[in-house]
Amino acid sequence: MHSKQVGFNRRQFVGAAAGLTAATWGWSSQAQEAGPIVLGQSCALSGPSAQLGTHFSAGAKLYFDQLNAQGGIGKRPVELRTLDDGDEPDRCVANTQKFLNDDVLALFGYLGTPTSVAAIPLLQQARVPLVAPLTGGLALRDPKLAQLIFNVRASYVDETALMVKQLTSLGLKKIAVCYQNDAYGQSGLDGVTQALQAHGLKPVGAATVERNSVDVSKAVKALVPLGADVIVQVGTYAASAAFVRAARQAGFGGQFYNVSFVGTSALAQALGKEAEGVVVTQVVPSPYKTSHPLTREFHNAVQKDGNKVALNYSSLEGYLAARVMAEGLKNAAASGKLQRDSLAAALDALNGQQVAGFPLAFKPQAGKPRFVELSMLTGDGKVRV
Repeated sequence: MHSKQVGFNRRQFVGAAAGLTAATWGWSSQAQEAGPIVLGQSCALSGPSAQLGTHFSAGAKLYFDQLNAQGGIGKRPVELRTLDDGDEPDRCVANTQKFLNDDVLALFGYLGTPTSVAAIPLLQQARVPLVAPLTGGLALRDPKLAQLIFNVRASYVDETALMVKQLTSLGLKKIAVCYQNDAYGQSGLDGVTQALQAHGLKPVGAATVERNSVDVSKAVKALVPLGADVIVQVGTYAASAAFVRAARQAGFGGQFYNVSFVGTSALAQALGKEAEGVVVTQVVPSPYKTSHPLTREFHNAVQKDGNKVALNYSSLEGYLAARVMAEGLKNAAASGKLQRDSLAAALDALNGQQVAGFPLAFKPQAGKPRFVELSMLTGDGKVRV
């Protein structure tokens, strides 16, 4: 991939943003004119998705801390306030309301589809941007939300399309789906179904596992007898690991594919030697290689911080998300007052640009696919791409 930092002229941005009034965007003129630039993050720091939230937040804070050490944004530090929602929608809504009551400038790095979707009405009412939610759900990619939600990662449709493309090219056409029984799982199932339809196929079967549960017995009984070549899993690492073990014990000899939200390092840890051959799609470059500009920058940041942040996909995604947020903040500050409408305009102007060599596609663009690649787990805890 071509390495290119975002370096578009800030004066060009200011000129473009000048014509975008608060009325044009439908924003309030909410601004933080002094003191820290406060961002709110609701994510799982407990429960089955805790590792995802913990590592993502650690990666984000790593970048923000180093940014603040260099003077922040116009000598103002960026403060990331993170509240645990345990991957529960009601708790996410309560956290979001608290952030809005505290007049945060923007929301950042929300984790999960059901939780993020539950917060959308509050976002719309307050006209507060949400940047880099950790979800590939299509509900957050509705064109009507394009000036409100800025997705850095690819969608589950993008991820499952790559899965199906590879599997069908190998002649593997009997594909089943084990998915979490919520909006996240449904997004993954829809993605697989859509991708298969393009090849004149459909899933040979589908079964659900309840959110925040590792009871996979019904799903195993429903799917293993179907003789699928591959079972695509759309769940969290705890449930996915439990399903892999139980399905193999029940005699399943096919492959397991997972979308990125499963949490690669957490799944590998949960499975141990049984991780061998399990495939996971990824929406950021491998954190274990330094061939990409983003990962080189990330490795340098981790080393500078004393190697306190784990090198994994979730922490790298958090770092990237913070990097994108900071670019938007810098450009918004350059346009005048740092407020919600100027931040949204600045982020919108980043569409199609690159940050540390990573392509940004907040909106669909012909000929500019979102970053997705396949990885395979090994029995010794490593990841091959």
